[in-house]
Amino acid sequence: MQENKIGKQTFVFHNEPNIIGAAAVVGKKEGQGPMSKWFDVILKEDTYGEKTWEKSESKILKKAILLALQNSGKTKEELDTILSGDLINQLMSSSFMARDLQIPFLGLYGACSTMTESLILGAVLIDGGYAKNIVAAASSHYCTAERQFRMPLEHGNQRPPSAQWTVTGAGSMILSNQIRDGEQMIGGEPAKNLVVTHATVGKIVDAGIKDANQMGAAMAPATVDTIFQHLKDTGREASYYDVILSGDLGIVGKQIVIDLLKKENINLDAVYDDCGVMIFNKDQDVHSGGSGCGCSASIFSGHIFKEMRQGKIKKALLISTGALLSTISSQQGESIPGIAHAVAVEGR
Repeated sequence: MQENKIGKQTFVFHNEPNIIGAAAVVGKKEGQGPMSKWFDVILKEDTYGEKTWEKSESKILKKAILLALQNSGKTKEELDTILSGDLINQLMSSSFMARDLQIPFLGLYGACSTMTESLILGAVLIDGGYAKNIVAAASSHYCTAERQFRMPLEHGNQRPPSAQWTVTGAGSMILSNQIRDGEQMIGGEPAKNLVVTHATVGKIVDAGIKDANQMGAAMAPATVDTIFQHLKDTGREASYYDVILSGDLGIVGKQIVIDLLKKENINLDAVYDDCGVMIFNKDQDVHSGGSGCGCSASIFSGHIFKEMRQGKIKKALLISTGALLSTISSQQGESIPGIAHAVAVEGR
């Protein structure tokens, strides 16, 4: 019998799940940033024709899933389960999306770590033979997050330099136990097949930070812990990967990760970046960068997926990062627990 776990926290997938389709849908502001060419849909306005921000986010998530499904060559009837989550209470965006699509649904909450959480659990289901085709997805919306976690937009509250801007967007990936039917060509060359090889489930690391405007600093120690454990469990050096990408630490959190790992003699300078830093330009008035479930979800499902399909990135370690706070926990004076999950993806 093959061992499905190595080290302390890492799964190895012997029946490597294939990522056969992906799509990213983002808002207008995200579409004005440096990643714009990688997104499948950029909204002209963030209401997306709906009467509430919450309905808008659910519609964005649904659009990302349907586009990823179309990209994969699969039909809705071939899907076994949707694994998805968001930041709204009771997973409102994901739940109403699943109501519309009428596909078996498992709602997940890992705050902004939800995209890799859904990829890990989807890979486990496929590797174990419990499913053939899975949707892994996540979404967020600037306006829904501000209303729930901070202040309604109408309040006009001031944001300190360390604050981040919740990404309006969604990303979706289709995982399958088979490669996509028919050879696809990109730039005259056969497209690479992407597989999930390993996954490291993170543990909660609490740095004691209570300021909700210091999200990057709150999540960074958990990111460091997961990267360190992944490399230890797999016996790999950071240089094994072409890209190591964290979810939404922003400028502040990214630098903390770099500094803390250097103390462990791990240098990420050549391979490391953060989705929250990548998604916006410095002149877009987002302060420390992007955040939200849709941040890593849209970068993974847009930029990384397409670069890997072209063979420009061969091996990637994708890490979504989450701050597990709520409006109640903040009001009760609790600190902000951080979590980070990692998924290793390789092109074949």
